[in-house]
Amino acid sequence: MNPPTSPAPAPLHACKACGSTLLSRNGHHREKGKVPNQRYICRACGSSRRETYIRCAETHRQLHVGDPSVESKNMNVKNQTNQSLVDNNNNRSNNSIPSALDLDSQPCLIEYHLHMKRDGYKDATIEMSHKILSLLKRRGASLADSESVKQVISLQTWGGNRRRNVINAYTQYLKYYGYSWTEPKNTVIRKIPFIPSEDEIDQIIAASSNALACFLQLLKETAMRAGEALALRWIDVDCERRVICCNNPEKNSNSRSFPNISIKLLTMLGNLPHTSEYVFYNRTFYSLKNQLMRARRKTSEKLANPRLKEIHFHTLRHWKATMLYHYTKDLIYVQTFLGYRSIENTMLYIQLDKALFAGMKDDTFVVRAVSSVEEAIALGEVGFEPYLLFDGVQLMRKRK
Repeated sequence: MNPPTSPAPAPLHACKACGSTLLSRNGHHREKGKVPNQRYICRACGSSRRETYIRCAETHRQLHVGDPSVESKNMNVKNQTNQSLVDNNNNRSNNSIPSALDLDSQPCLIEYHLHMKRDGYKDATIEMSHKILSLLKRRGASLADSESVKQVISLQTWGGNRRRNVINAYTQYLKYYGYSWTEPKNTVIRKIPFIPSEDEIDQIIAASSNALACFLQLLKETAMRAGEALALRWIDVDCERRVICCNNPEKNSNSRSFPNISIKLLTMLGNLPHTSEYVFYNRTFYSLKNQLMRARRKTSEKLANPRLKEIHFHTLRHWKATMLYHYTKDLIYVQTFLGYRSIENTMLYIQLDKALFAGMKDDTFVVRAVSSVEEAIALGEVGFEPYLLFDGVQLMRKRK
């Protein structure tokens, strides 16, 4: 059943000093482990003190549950929303939305995202849901009218993955309040990711700042996701044994360790300030992403190589996994290295390996002859694989 339409909500933010709605954005306030908070300043009274910054009810600050000040601000809203939900709980079984429950209203959105926080969703997931629902409203959709949501989605030029995320976010929002809708058709086509050369990756790293260069080198050697690297703590870095552990995996992946980290990466990590338990303290995904965009644009123009503009954080994960499979031909090892629980996600790199190296005929190898099991085990540990049995002698080889 489609929810009934409702009038558009009135503006919810105004200056607390003079009551004016002439507000301007005044930068973001960023804290480690929290989503950025948008600040506002009144253009009417011109005050620039922090205590007079007006925070819109649609900002991420209102959605962060761990902040006691935000909890107190949202307490009245939560109580009003919870009371309306209790009063109208019996009406849901009759497939009718009570008039007191307005799915377009900010209290409903706040209550839903607080519910996601209580249910253990990560801040990144809550932030994405909030952005999607707010985007639908800004582009003319009414969250209380599923047909208007379909109309807005149909007019966008989103890809299959983006459309899927929007549809899922709106579906879960309706489900929380006990309603459903007929989802529009959507086809997700898995594209072949862009795989740069190692020289192109090194060019971007060389053109980056110290913190970003260290971050990119870490992603290159460990194939971590960006969020996993940001959650890396100093206790997870063993410089003496040259081992880094990923103990905060994303997307339900397994924890994993990365031995034999290069001296280059350890030196770059040692040059970072040790002012917090986190390696990349006071860094956020968006700040590093903006630095990467500037670095690759400048390097692309300087070297006249437009391919550099296609390098993203996740590109380094695809590159590392493709190289691992190319040199080991061991799909289980690649799956373990990436932390996947299912081997199906790793099958992509077989296709990438065939596409990138199918035409290469100039591969050169290092060949060794072994005469005992101990020698075969020692060579196997450094990447050699059995190649040919000739006159009772086992030959093993490894690409140079």
